[in-house]
Amino acid sequence: MSDEKERGPQIVDAYQELVQRIEQGTGRMRALSIVTIAVAVVLAVSYVSQLALPLTGTLTVTVDLNDPGTVAAELIVLALAVAWLFVGIQDLRFSWRMKAEIRQARTKEKEIEARLA
Repeated sequence: MSDEKERGPQIVDAYQELVQRIEQGTGRMRALSIVTIAVAVVLAVSYVSQLALPLTGTLTVTVDLNDPGTVAAELIVLALAVAWLFVGIQDLRFSWRMKAEIRQARTKEKEIEARLA
């Protein structure tokens, strides 16, 4: 019984550490979500503007692929796509780590329940 009392503070510390990690993870997930939303909004506005062109009377568009403005727009869209890919990969890696940490916490929780029972 005294062994359980000695481990009590360790259990509380472990729980507080777990809660802190979850809070940090939540902040990271929020930041990743904001970046993803920003990329999605830019792409959606781009697609809507292309769909609205026929409504303005423009039926055909001639594009000079060497125009600096066109090249800059393509580079911006490429950068956004790479950022979106990066966010997706980071989100996936984070969820894998979080899943592993939760699994470890559940195992420790079951060990503690077994000791107390």
